[in-house]
Amino acid sequence: MDQLATLIDRYTTDLGDGVHATPIPRLFLIRTSAPSLPLHVLHEPAVCIIAQGRKQVLLGERVYVYDSAKFLVISVDVPVVGQVTDASPDAPYLCLRLDLAPAAIGALMMEAGLNASGAAAPGSSLGLSPTTPALADAAARLVALLEEPRDAAVLAPLVEREILWRLLTGDQGDRLMQIAIGESRLQQVNRAIGWIKAHYARPFSIETVAREARMSPSALHAHFRAVTAMSPLQYQKQLRLQEARRLILAQTLDAASAGHAVGYDSPSQFSREYSRLFGAPPLRDAARLRAAPEALEAV
Repeated sequence: MDQLATLIDRYTTDLGDGVHATPIPRLFLIRTSAPSLPLHVLHEPAVCIIAQGRKQVLLGERVYVYDSAKFLVISVDVPVVGQVTDASPDAPYLCLRLDLAPAAIGALMMEAGLNASGAAAPGSSLGLSPTTPALADAAARLVALLEEPRDAAVLAPLVEREILWRLLTGDQGDRLMQIAIGESRLQQVNRAIGWIKAHYARPFSIETVAREARMSPSALHAHFRAVTAMSPLQYQKQLRLQEARRLILAQTLDAASAGHAVGYDSPSQFSREYSRLFGAPPLRDAARLRAAPEALEAV
């Protein structure tokens, strides 16, 4: 972990705080030099390995706290509230994020003869497990390849496979397998999520989403809540409000225009629900975010 922290620090010092893409596909390095505000984001499927510092992520009523001793796996696109709780200029929060590719997981499962039941009920989309020395070593070697672009082109996919193998054969194996199985309950929920993301600005019925997911309405509701800790309609609301927040900040829309753009007919209802989620009315929240660059990075 010390080696991983040294490498992430080396590659992000000149870039400063934020989430930094790298030349290695799906690999991101994250640096934060102070505790952050609670940040509302739609998190994609990924594994997050902290080399230094601590973070907490809120999904529904459950709080996931992790640091260099534990890593986090996210299995579907899910709205969460993340907050770095331990970071300073002398000891910044340093994290590796590797986005998960279902095709790569599926190919590795097939090659290794790993099987999982597609009918198994999915659990929460977030999971924590101890960061083993083998996983930390592979993560450090992946980041070290940034020094050698020619080697990285050939070796990075191999190290990524090693990381996926460590995950598949560890505590998070079932969660990863569900990502890759085309007709798993998790993938059915994922189809529903994809449909809601594409149509979030318009009303829908649970029956419509259930048809897209190829599930009964009652099964969709139960499994959707198990995975995301919210109902499909609550998920839609989170997407609407996060997109409205982005429009207010990035396109300087007024609150009424932003609310209308994401599907709200009532400005007062939009303002109430925005305040309930983000803790302040739209204009005050926007002013607070503009004063916190690390918060803007996540919006």
